[in-house]
Amino acid sequence: MAQPESVLPSAKPVPAVRFIICEKTTQLGKKILATGNGRCNLLNDNFNETYYNHAARNLVKSIFDKFGKFEILHFFNSLGLETYSQDGRIFPITNQASSVLKVLEIELRRLSVPVEYDFCCDQVSFSKSGIVVSSKNGKRIACRKVIITGGGKTYPALGSDDSVYDIARQLGHSLVEPVPSAVPLVVKDNLCQELQGQRIFAAASSIIDGRKSEEVNGELLFTKYGLSGTCILDISEEISIAINRQNRKDVSVAVDLVPSLNKEQLTSRLQNRKKERAFADEMLVGILPNKLCVALKGLFEQNDVDTAVNYLKDIRFKVSGTRSWNEAEFTAGGIKVNEVKLGTLESKLQQGIYFAGEVLDVDGRRGGYNLGWAWASGYVAGLTL
Repeated sequence: MAQPESVLPSAKPVPAVRFIICEKTTQLGKKILATGNGRCNLLNDNFNETYYNHAARNLVKSIFDKFGKFEILHFFNSLGLETYSQDGRIFPITNQASSVLKVLEIELRRLSVPVEYDFCCDQVSFSKSGIVVSSKNGKRIACRKVIITGGGKTYPALGSDDSVYDIARQLGHSLVEPVPSAVPLVVKDNLCQELQGQRIFAAASSIIDGRKSEEVNGELLFTKYGLSGTCILDISEEISIAINRQNRKDVSVAVDLVPSLNKEQLTSRLQNRKKERAFADEMLVGILPNKLCVALKGLFEQNDVDTAVNYLKDIRFKVSGTRSWNEAEFTAGGIKVNEVKLGTLESKLQQGIYFAGEVLDVDGRRGGYNLGWAWASGYVAGLTL
């Protein structure tokens, strides 16, 4: 969003207004419509800076102190949006992301805030009178202040690509290299191929250079290219950073296929099955889906329950990469947070320039944290206009 003073000669004149939104695409809020599988997980009940990357926590706290969970909920409620909570995740009562976008559009119309569509910004420059925002098609707007909210690199078809980073570099800012986060993992393993399409409840943790992370429970999805599902997405950030940013090779995922039973309980169950003279492909019936019972029958053809238990509770998958930006939910990386001011998000390098949302190196967990940061940072940055 820009706070224009006047409009310079362009292909299509824009009327002089107090505020204007320069939208890259032909429609506002395309990414809002895609969030939460179309439901828009707009916030979380447990909402504070500890759910974000360490480097960003001081900055995030300084913003949430001004506009946090209760202020965000009050804002949307004041627009007529009813919400509800499910396992800590906050959704619109309609379960439609379009409801969130619509109430925002109604408010823009009430405030008479114009939108300049197809405005693909390629330069932010300075003149004696202020700041000039220029687009690739020749449009230019003279402003006093500018908020840059170009997002990260996820879902480039919806308008987010690396062009906003070029603008940041033009302004003297530096970046933490952006990598995909909350992203499926590439694993070359015959078991993934054999079980593709199978979903189970499991626990997963990353292993990077021998260091094992905390386990995360959730859905595990076997795919033809590797692993996905919520438990994989939740541990994927540090894996993506290790592989895509740090070029590390010793990266794996440890999966507990039976998190509902500890080793002793699982051993007892399997020994009972063995006493019942169950066939190899029947040993895991009732514990895992039938497809896995067949795929894992080799574990029991050697008649060694302890070895089978150790495998089922800690199966290792070597990770060779991540899927593309089109399959990632978030971006890890962006403009360095120490280059913007606490509490305002104004650039420390250029007066009158502000940043908000995913363009900054602020990366929250799944569950409404990244949209929560978008609402809060956008609102606080806008207070200065």
